[in-house]
Amino acid sequence: MNEQQAKNPLHGVTLEQIMNFLVADYGWEKLGKYIKIRCFTDNPSVQSSLKFLRKTPWAREKVEKLYISTLERANRKAPYK
Repeated sequence: MNEQQAKNPLHGVTLEQIMNFLVADYGWEKLGKYIKIRCFTDNPSVQSSLKFLRKTPWAREKVEKLYISTLERANRKAPYK
């Protein structure tokens, strides 16, 4: 594996894992406020969101950016060992 892939926070993470992580961290209501798409606000489910995100590159990009920023925020809060 090259160095660029090793530093990519999305490498090896599925879209379903990203959605489950975001829903657990934010909940559907906050997620729908951060990313204004109907599959997050109108009868939301991971499965319906995955279906939409796989067909809609701009929405998937927003979800991936939120995931990365959430990971970075969590890493900043982590205590040093």
